[in-house]
Amino acid sequence: MNDAPGTYALFLRADTEQTIEVGALGTMRVSPGTYVYVGSALGPGGLAARVRRHARGDGTLHWHVDYLRAVTTLSAVWYTYDAERRECVWAAHLRRHPDSTVPLEGFGASDCECASHLVAVNPAPLFARFQQQMQTEIAEHSPIYRHELSD
Repeated sequence: MNDAPGTYALFLRADTEQTIEVGALGTMRVSPGTYVYVGSALGPGGLAARVRRHARGDGTLHWHVDYLRAVTTLSAVWYTYDAERRECVWAAHLRRHPDSTVPLEGFGASDCECASHLVAVNPAPLFARFQQQMQTEIAEHSPIYRHELSD
């Protein structure tokens, strides 16, 4: 992953049931399973800096995902290098997944009109299918990559 701008999806695994505070959004129930958070990194440092910060899972609680990241394990990252903000399209697609739910309205979506940029989804969506659907839906979409992390 490099410092180019782009869009990313963090796959976060929760192993225990708990309730967390998510800044001004309020409380969120975290159940065991997979959560997918979609964001963009268009500023200095691009994808590499933003994903590295989220991967650490420490530091100041600045973004909504920081609160969830503190109680989950990062298992994978899907990403694309593209100066075009794709996070709303990706999040909308993931919200339409038949096994997804929105655990907290407005999560990660304070600067747009989306219901949420976070979904709980079990089982997790298939990368190849997501990749194909995004390329079909948006002809000029840049290639999508994935990085799997081990425990």
